[in-house]
Amino acid sequence: MNIAFLNGSYLPLEEAKISPLDRGFLFGDGIYEVVPSYAGKMVGFAPHIERMNSGLSAIGINLDWSQSDWQDLCTQLIEKNGSGNLGIYLHVSRGADSKRFHGFPENVTPTVFAFAFDIAPPPIADKALAKKYTVSTGRDLRWERCQIKSTALLGNVLHFQQGYDQGNDETLLFNADNQLTEASSCNAYIVKNGVVITPPLNNQLLPGITRQLLLDILRRDGSIPVEERIVTMDEVRNADEAWITSSSKEIGAVVEIDGEPVGNGEVGDIWLAAQTLYTAGKYNY
Repeated sequence: MNIAFLNGSYLPLEEAKISPLDRGFLFGDGIYEVVPSYAGKMVGFAPHIERMNSGLSAIGINLDWSQSDWQDLCTQLIEKNGSGNLGIYLHVSRGADSKRFHGFPENVTPTVFAFAFDIAPPPIADKALAKKYTVSTGRDLRWERCQIKSTALLGNVLHFQQGYDQGNDETLLFNADNQLTEASSCNAYIVKNGVVITPPLNNQLLPGITRQLLLDILRRDGSIPVEERIVTMDEVRNADEAWITSSSKEIGAVVEIDGEPVGNGEVGDIWLAAQTLYTAGKYNY
């Protein structure tokens, strides 16, 4: 049985109910996070909660929860759901009003919802065992506040579906200047001449926690050069390697873009080195 949390209570997921007037339901007016855990150990818990608080502040939701409150919630969900390989979904909406109105209501209590779900085992740093990702590309048509991890994900969903309909795992997005932004649910990277390159943080892309951890781990190790700079789609199509990252994928090796191979079409040596370092350091945050 999947045990969830809703507004102070732990209960079976199928019994968790919210009002149809909840602004998360009506407007996507909320913030969410997904924290991966393996055998009870969470990856990047503190950065995830920092980003959650930043998002809540950015959209004006006041929730008086400390980091220890979130840690207790996550720990309880892990224990109540078997302590296997679990993703912990955390969701805060502005709450339920008595009417549908675009303006922020006063004196409503935020809705706090969380549940655990099974995720795949963590990737192994082995080229023979690595999943090979194929992706489509598309013009980024989402809003201009992509740095906020909003629950209003329709733009991302439509872009993901574009790639999925074409038999691919993801969609790499580019802006009006033909510059890489991110993927529909991942951050994106290229590797050229041994250098890992990813677009700089701005309003066009989410500050991914796996991105944050990976870049910090690589820079601390120092054996793989890292650049955060504008990446053109011409560079993407001529890269030696391409990657996508997310909390569930960690570092995904992209071997094909729009039906064309990336580099030699195989998982690369820089991916292997980076995944090895990430595996060793990911629990330190």
